[in-house]
Amino acid sequence: MRAALALLPLTAVLAGCISVTATDVSDTPPRAAPGALGEASLINASGARVGRAVLSQGATGLLIRIEADGLTPGWHGVHIHATGECAAPFTSAGAHVNHGDPKAPHGLLNAGGPDDGDLPNIFADAAGQVRAELFTTRARIAEVGPGQWLWDADGSALVIHANADDHATQPIGGAGARVACGVMAAG
Repeated sequence: MRAALALLPLTAVLAGCISVTATDVSDTPPRAAPGALGEASLINASGARVGRAVLSQGATGLLIRIEADGLTPGWHGVHIHATGECAAPFTSAGAHVNHGDPKAPHGLLNAGGPDDGDLPNIFADAAGQVRAELFTTRARIAEVGPGQWLWDADGSALVIHANADDHATQPIGGAGARVACGVMAAG
């Protein structure tokens, strides 16, 4: 009984911190976070706009907010690619941003990695919608700071893949075809 009473105040505090609101975000346009310095309009292989990524630089890394529609439900790999070009099938975006010396192998779970373009997977719900925020210390849009500079001469692109990234297999974690791409540009 004493243990149950000791937990009561913590439970009351936690209940006051959690707020869940159900909304239909498909009709809500993406909003840039305070301090946003860049964005990418995401297109599919047909050239149709399927979403947007908003880039916000922090003191210790880069926050990437992704809002996309029309993806196949399930997990998708996302990577930062070295060239700011998105001509279908998006191979024009090149390989991952990976300018380190020596270049790191792919994979957030790879003992020798990750490379600078690796990001966590995103999840598309049953309607094919993604609403996610990803953070990386391996890329930047500020002139100085941690990570690879994304505003170099040939720019950079954000690429969404057809499948989940297993974060270990070379060269892209089995993420499959590139299904959406956005050229990252200063906002």
